[in-house]
Amino acid sequence: MRGGGADRLRRMLRRQRRAAAAGLALAGAALATTGLSSADGGAGPPDDPPGAVRSPVRLVSAPVRIADPETVRLLRPGDRVDVIAVGDAGGGDARVVARGARVAKVPPASTGAGALVVLSVERPTATTLLGAGASGRLAVAVSDAH
Repeated sequence: MRGGGADRLRRMLRRQRRAAAAGLALAGAALATTGLSSADGGAGPPDDPPGAVRSPVRLVSAPVRIADPETVRLLRPGDRVDVIAVGDAGGGDARVVARGARVAKVPPASTGAGALVVLSVERPTATTLLGAGASGRLAVAVSDAH
């Protein structure tokens, strides 16, 4: 009689384990499809107040002309770069206009000033990059190469 009770207990625990595993799989799938994550990509609670709705981050491809073509030749897709806007050639102030932008594509070199690189960034950052490129020269610093 003792063995029968143990078998029933094992079967019950097995069923509970399967239910827990199924619940975790369902929760993981739900999180993956909604795109929920923290803003910086790290672990931890978001800074938003409880009940606030966060929209998923939407990236766009921003073609940016970098002043030094030799620097662009060093870049590879997947590299992370900081983009720095430099004033006129007379030594104007430099400011960082994008941090940790991912290099999406490095097109072949063309004839003309500078070299083109396509960066994957959020839409507001793309707007800032394009505005800075139109009014001055841009440079890059590799922040996290792969």
